[in-house]
Amino acid sequence: MGKVYIQKRGKVYQYQFAIAPIDGKRKCINKSGFKTKAEAEKAGIIAYNEYLNTGRNYIPSKMSYSDYLDYWIKEHCEINLKYHTIEAYKSIIKNHIKPKLGHYLISQITTATLQEFINNVYLDKGFSKNFLKNILKVLKGSFGYANDVVEFIKINPALKVRLPKFDIPDEDPVYILSKEEVDMMLERFKNNRCVYYAFMTAYYTGLRVAETFALTWEDIDFEKKTITVNKNILKKNQNGGTKTRHINGNSTTVWYFGTCKTKSSYRTIEIGDTLINALLKYKEEQEINRRNYGDTYMKHYKKTVINPYNNKPEIKILNAYAEIEVALPETHLVFLKNNGVFEGTDSCKYPYKVIHYELGIPCRFHDFRDTHATRLIESGADIKAVSKRLGHSNIRTTYEIYVKVTTKMESDTVSKFEEYANN
Repeated sequence: MGKVYIQKRGKVYQYQFAIAPIDGKRKCINKSGFKTKAEAEKAGIIAYNEYLNTGRNYIPSKMSYSDYLDYWIKEHCEINLKYHTIEAYKSIIKNHIKPKLGHYLISQITTATLQEFINNVYLDKGFSKNFLKNILKVLKGSFGYANDVVEFIKINPALKVRLPKFDIPDEDPVYILSKEEVDMMLERFKNNRCVYYAFMTAYYTGLRVAETFALTWEDIDFEKKTITVNKNILKKNQNGGTKTRHINGNSTTVWYFGTCKTKSSYRTIEIGDTLINALLKYKEEQEINRRNYGDTYMKHYKKTVINPYNNKPEIKILNAYAEIEVALPETHLVFLKNNGVFEGTDSCKYPYKVIHYELGIPCRFHDFRDTHATRLIESGADIKAVSKRLGHSNIRTTYEIYVKVTTKMESDTVSKFEEYANN
């Protein structure tokens, strides 16, 4: 029982133990109301251990890795990371880490244990190198926090863990679209106005997919010919509900306006007459649809809610038919179906199946961005201007990730050297 003392106070029992003096005066913690001495002893020991561990009801060295991961998600990830990153980490923890490592004490896990775990995942599952990197990122992040920040462990066992050597080099997922391929895609979806204009906007601006579908008409200045990027669109799957979509209150998918990827992602970019005229035409079409659908047209509203992870305000997008009065500010999203329904980035799920299997083009939405950057560089645009347009924090990112060497650029390089050598 240690320094926990039990006393009987009338018909009930009380525990009491001394804590650190304050201003030189002796202080105690006590609690009464227990029916039996055993109950008071048990509660007193728990309270005393919690006091010794500065408010924690556990001893870090005796904590399972499973319980620690729950703690790390709650105290670090949910406060500091973005929603999709948190969900990805939770999935990795639930499906891969906890089943194999969760039952160990956090203090007994060694570098050898983690290296064997990574090796076995590589051999048994055959995951891609990128997915293994994500698993290792969770291991290094969780143990790093346990060691460097909260000091639950003295050594970070994940620090020296390495990925197995992959015999097959990583495939470059980037696909630079030719003008002919872009024309094919636009022609194929010319009757799906939402997809058509979203594709066109991405191709002419290099916006990310979440930036594209977060655009509202207020972000487009037709006079100055600019687009302002000041938010992302974010999908969250809510618990409960039905598979019925779009009708307010019955959807398991809810869209939010989120923050941009980085500080430099907040930007205003210039756009040319081709896109300006196309978007003006689309805006007119949307106004006609709004009138034609009347009361059954879907409208969208902004509601400020508190993020349960970090207690910060965020904007939730609510839907309601035009016939319903909603006491919230309306948001005028750009890329909608003819009836006003907003499907966000999900709008492209079916179109890309068509693009892959019918048109035979092995691309992603993000390849519009890569193509836009590469074509700008090909045409002689200043790399600093391209980097700023894409919202990169530095030029190196633009060079290493987005600007790919095309056949034309390689030919130009040879031609320039020939010209230099023969002069």
